[in-house]
Amino acid sequence: MEVVLGQVEQLPALLAVSRSALVRDWDSLTLDRALEWARYFQHLYDRFRARPQLREALGRRLRRSRPYPLLGFPALGRCPQLLGLALLENRALPPAACRRLLRSLLQPPGAGTGCDPRGLELLARRKAAACLLALPRRPLRRAPGPEPQLQAEAQLLLSRLREEAQEVGEAAGQQRWLCGVLEQLPQPRTFGVVAAALALLKQGHGAEQAGDRDRHGSGRRGGYQEIAAGDGCSAGLLLSWLLGNQERFAAFCLCLPCSHLAFLAGHYSRLSRSYLDLLTGWGSHLVYDPLQGRWVKSCLDKAKLSWEELREHFSCLCQGSALLKEQTQAALEVLRTQDGDFEVRGLSVWTDLLMEVPIHEHKSNMKTYKIK
Repeated sequence: MEVVLGQVEQLPALLAVSRSALVRDWDSLTLDRALEWARYFQHLYDRFRARPQLREALGRRLRRSRPYPLLGFPALGRCPQLLGLALLENRALPPAACRRLLRSLLQPPGAGTGCDPRGLELLARRKAAACLLALPRRPLRRAPGPEPQLQAEAQLLLSRLREEAQEVGEAAGQQRWLCGVLEQLPQPRTFGVVAAALALLKQGHGAEQAGDRDRHGSGRRGGYQEIAAGDGCSAGLLLSWLLGNQERFAAFCLCLPCSHLAFLAGHYSRLSRSYLDLLTGWGSHLVYDPLQGRWVKSCLDKAKLSWEELREHFSCLCQGSALLKEQTQAALEVLRTQDGDFEVRGLSVWTDLLMEVPIHEHKSNMKTYKIK
């Protein structure tokens, strides 16, 4: 087994060489050897995919060299496609070797040991999607909501997450893969993709999701239940990544519009609780300035929101579902009570929010004068 582990550890080097200028010296025989190694790695994947301990050992050995992008056990199953794509994109590959590669990739089933055409079709779809997403964006008038590029990236992420679930199985392996992918993206973009993915899972009409239903024959009730369970698992993994780090979640809430945050809070109770706790912490660092007659930040590094921004966040929450309105109002009333249950402006930020946020019929007889 140690020999196999040592061989698997060479996969990142093989892929790195296939993307380098070193391939200019490759002839057809060298190319055939590289493709044989790729098929061998694919064979290891088929052999060990049902054996969790060996699968985990192979994944650890792949990650030990810290390749970029991060590789895991599922990469073994896609090795012929990964190698083929790297070589096709490498202009240093000599023409003779390139023709040999194309013949190998385009072999029909049963005509040898070449790549499965279904894998080539998937490779072509992903490459086309990547090229489309890389096109420069132009300012367009469009409806509010995530931009089309973000939605497309979110659909690709969910599609790969579903494939990872089928190939890896255990949630811990899926979580490691997801963390590796998300940490490679620039943070503001990552937050937009995660938010769009969570929204797509709740909207339930994404093109990728519909395609999965058609391919798996999910018109039956059991098929829908299976897809719903898979989407619930995907949402749980995304939320675990997002909420697992307080600073990350705070940055997420600062990057996204209030309306998007309110939509997600209305559909994910785990997120709504953390969101309200975060707003509570930020609001507690506002103090009332009697000279200005307004709430101001007491500590710039802790009070991330101004009074106006905090009010906007709570206003969006109160414009959501009935349940979200009730939760928000209940949270504000508890906070007001903890502050002394005042009904006078300027004594408690939560009292002032209850006065100004458009919550349904607030029946208290609060006075509306300011402290001078």
